[in-house]
Amino acid sequence: MHILITGAAGFLGQRLTKALVARGTLDGRTITRLTLVDQSAPPAIDAGDIAVVTTSRDLTQAGAWNALLDGRPDVIYHLAAVVSSAAEADLELGLAVNFDATRALLDGCRSRGLGQTRVLMASSVAVYGGELPEVLTDMTALTPQSSYGTQKAMCELLINDFSRRGLIDGRVLRLPTIVIRPGRPNAAASSFASSILREPLAGEDAVCPVPTGLELFVMSPGKVVEALIHGAEVESRELGASRCFMLPGITVSVAEMLEALRRRAGDAAVDRVRFEPDAAVTAIVASWPGRFSTAKADRLGFKGDDSFDDIVAGFVADLH
Repeated sequence: MHILITGAAGFLGQRLTKALVARGTLDGRTITRLTLVDQSAPPAIDAGDIAVVTTSRDLTQAGAWNALLDGRPDVIYHLAAVVSSAAEADLELGLAVNFDATRALLDGCRSRGLGQTRVLMASSVAVYGGELPEVLTDMTALTPQSSYGTQKAMCELLINDFSRRGLIDGRVLRLPTIVIRPGRPNAAASSFASSILREPLAGEDAVCPVPTGLELFVMSPGKVVEALIHGAEVESRELGASRCFMLPGITVSVAEMLEALRRRAGDAAVDRVRFEPDAAVTAIVASWPGRFSTAKADRLGFKGDDSFDDIVAGFVADLH
C-alpha cells in the first residue's frame, strides 16, 4: 500500500507517520511506501522495510501534484493547511493553500482515474458558526464565520461531490480543537487552548485572550491520530451520502481547563496564566460551537477521550 501525507512536517503529520510506521499495515494491507510532503522537507524517519520519500513542495504551484499523484497512492491524508488566524489575516494565502490546492488535488485524482483512492481531509469545527442550536449534529447547516471555516466548507462540498461521482473515495474528518499541542504557540486562533496548559506545566507564563466561560470542543492529538487511521479503514458503503462528520470530542470551558490544570499542577501553575482580552481571537473562537452530537462517528467506531483530565495526563506522560 502506498500512502501520501501532505503537511507531513507538522506535528499531526509527524505523529500520523510514526503511528503508521509502527503499525506497518492499514486496512489489512502492508504499507510498502510512504510519500511525505510539506513546504519544508519532513524529518527523516526509520521506517524499516517501508520505502519513504520525503519532499518539500509548494502545493499551490502549477503542476505541484503531478509527481505525487503519478505514484497512484492508495490513501491520501491531506493535512496541509493555513491555520485560522493566518487565513483570516491573508485571504489570498488562505484561498490558495486551503481551497485551490485541495481542488488541484481532486482534479489530479480525477484525471488519473484514482476513483478507488481514499482521500482523507482534516476539516474543522470552524465550518460551523452564526446562529446555531444548543447541540449540533453533522447535518447542521454550515455557516462559517471565518475565512478558514469557509475554505474548509468549500472543500468539504467538493469532496462530497467527487465521491458521489466515483472520482475519489473521500472522507472528511471535522477535527475538534486539538489540545494539548506540543511546541510553541502558532497562528491558530485556538493556540491559546494549548498554551494555557502547556506553558504552566513547564513552569512558564501563558496568556489567555478569551473569557473563562467560553466553551470549546476538544480532542487530544493521540485520539486524532487514531481517528485518522480508523478513517481510512471505514468501508465506503458505511459512510452514506455525506462523507463529512465531526469526531467525538469533549465539551469543556476555559475555566474547566484551568481547574484541570490546578488538579494536575496546583495553584502555582494556574497563577502563571494571565488574562489579556483579544477581541479578534475571541470573535473567531467564540463563533465555533462547543456542543455536538457525534452519532455518526460513534456508529462508525471512532473513539474520543474519556475526560479532560485524561488529556492533561496524556500530555504529561508524553513529556517523559
